Amino acid sequence: METSQESINAERGWYVSAQQPEEAEAEELSPLLSNELHRQGSSGVSFGFSVFNLMNAIMGSGILGLAYVMANTGILGFSFLLLIVALLASYSVHLLLSMCIQTAVTSYEDLGLFAFGLPGKVVVAGTIIIQNIGAMSSYLFIIKTELPAAISEFLTGDYSGSWYLDGQTLLIVICVGIVFPLALLPKIGFLGYTSSLSFFFMVFFTLVIIIKKWSIPCPLTLNYLKECFQIPNVTDDCKPKLFHFSKESAYAIPTMAFSFLCHTSILPIYCELQSPSKKRMQNVTNTAIALSFLIYFISALFGYLTFYGKVESELLQGYNKYLPHDVVVMTVKLCILFAVLLTVPLIHFPAFQMWITFNRFSTIFQAFVPHFYLWCTHCIIPESLLNHPNRFHGGMFKLNAKFDADSLLY
Repeated sequence: METSQESINAERGWYVSAQQPEEAEAEELSPLLSNELHRQGSSGVSFGFSVFNLMNAIMGSGILGLAYVMANTGILGFSFLLLIVALLASYSVHLLLSMCIQTAVTSYEDLGLFAFGLPGKVVVAGTIIIQNIGAMSSYLFIIKTELPAAISEFLTGDYSGSWYLDGQTLLIVICVGIVFPLALLPKIGFLGYTSSLSFFFMVFFTLVIIIKKWSIPCPLTLNYLKECFQIPNVTDDCKPKLFHFSKESAYAIPTMAFSFLCHTSILPIYCELQSPSKKRMQNVTNTAIALSFLIYFISALFGYLTFYGKVESELLQGYNKYLPHDVVVMTVKLCILFAVLLTVPLIHFPAFQMWITFNRFSTIFQAFVPHFYLWCTHCIIPESLLNHPNRFHGGMFKLNAKFDADSLLY
């Protein structure tokens, strides 16, 4: 019990005040955090920036695969699945905030401590560390492999051997110049500016998908089908399906399940929210999920209505084949890559907080763990991506998928 009380009041801005409202009606509106931030002149993060941060945690490169999911489930089938996942995500955040009120803590590891004691605290911290480091590794691998190709599409001459077309060099420059400075920010609220930029990148991507719907004729020309899709005879190309089920539809469920995965960032955003309360944070969550749902649905719908049954698993590949060297499409690809890049510092913050948790177990760890984490995330991972990209990414992807599945069940 003493350990629990110490962890509750250990760190300002990350743990909640133990004082509870007397009336149940006041729980929704009463601030959960102490007023120490306000006494020191910090008013917290605004509602808008909190929404942008949460949307940045929700949306990523997975948006490129949603049109393929719609092609394998149908328009109504996709809409139903997406709506169910969005509602479940919102309800799960409601349960998380309710637990914070009942236990008087706003940190994941202390929720594990209340539920299962010290082993639960360690398991929760370790799960978030592995999950977020795996996600960061995957995003950096995408940048390393896709960014040189995206840049080369803008070049007309022979620029082979240039540093900006080398994935390893680009990864080093990006980690040193962008990821590392943003990861050093002391509060997640400072990332609201980059998260808003990421949001506008996603909006730009959606607008381009809508506009390009009328740039590609339907049905596709037979020569293009033979060359790109290897289908000699095509019928009913331009008839959208409301419901469609096949063996490929089974792959839609995992994609949909992870489309609103943002829970590791909920409590850090919650603790820095201006005038934090359960109702205000729930409004932030509902707004972010609603906007993400809208962008997801519109981009998937118009991507599907452009290629119908011939949509690629990665949507932009179809545009690259049918509209080669289209400046707008090439620009969208760069925007998506930068949106993915700007997600890395955001998911870095909860993982770093979990590493700090281990400081309380040993005096030795207090000096060793933070430095080891910085070396791991900013030196060991980039070095592994540079020298052993396939083996490292394959291992991290399997490990991350395993822990994601286990943590969702947990």
